[in-house]
Amino acid sequence: MIIKTKKTIPASEITDPHVFKERRKIIKALVALTAMGSGIGPVVAGNKPRWANVPESNLSAKLITTPSEIIENYTNYYEFSYNKHDSTKLAQQLPTDPWSVEISGEVEKSGTYYLEDILRQQTLQEHIYRFRCVEAWSMVIPWVGFALGDLLRKAQPLSTAKFVKFTSVYQPEIMPRQKKDTLLEWPYSEGLRIDEAMHPLTLLAVGMYGDTMPKQNGAPLRLVVPWKYGFKSIKAIVKIELSKKAPTTSWNRFAPGEYGFYANVNPNVPHPRWSQNSERLLGSGFFTPRRETELFNGYGEQVAGLYKDMNLQHFF
Repeated sequence: MIIKTKKTIPASEITDPHVFKERRKIIKALVALTAMGSGIGPVVAGNKPRWANVPESNLSAKLITTPSEIIENYTNYYEFSYNKHDSTKLAQQLPTDPWSVEISGEVEKSGTYYLEDILRQQTLQEHIYRFRCVEAWSMVIPWVGFALGDLLRKAQPLSTAKFVKFTSVYQPEIMPRQKKDTLLEWPYSEGLRIDEAMHPLTLLAVGMYGDTMPKQNGAPLRLVVPWKYGFKSIKAIVKIELSKKAPTTSWNRFAPGEYGFYANVNPNVPHPRWSQNSERLLGSGFFTPRRETELFNGYGEQVAGLYKDMNLQHFF
């Protein structure tokens, strides 16, 4: 299945065929330059990206990816800092190996599993997805990951499982904003309906640009739901719980009038303090006009059926 959008994709967003064929060479060069410039060393020895040869998913969009340097230095990680650049530096203190994930609730096979054991049972692929932040900026990110649904099926969900709750790591001794107990209730939590969680576009990502996930981008395991605003894609997951009832989520609990449970990208539902009908594509040229935001971030053909007969002005 190829990702399609309702609108014609502008030429500026489509990778030149020659460039696309040479993309992995370009990626390797960018990764090396980024490591040199940022002072953040490569995660694996020998400067070889850990997953440089993973196949590309047929769910990928053929778009120019945002330079890795931008993706790694423009992050919202409020456990560390409200500043997008400071969080990149502070997140390096988070230990991510070994890492385990608890799967519990309405499943036949609950338990706590080491991430490496989970990965041995999954087929990793590269998924190039649009990423749209509720703050009205966007990126195109080449994630490395596997379908969340593949993991959930191994846990054998019960018929009573209607929702999935995700919980981030809680380490106030390392995460300054958790220690000060500011803004949100910690640990950070998010949720999906079970059919959203089982959709093939929904990923558990462990890397990007062919390499291990940078800590500031959610290492070692984060959720990616490309048709929803970025805050739904919770970072550093330690618990996945299937439930009968909709879980409370961090931003929805903090400001339910501003951050809905569904948080589908929707240009027709403005945030109370700003419009959502256009976005600033990070890494584009200074004179590049803002991009018109698409319903469901351009993935409507794949996911609109999940919300049939729902009033998306109310269930935003």
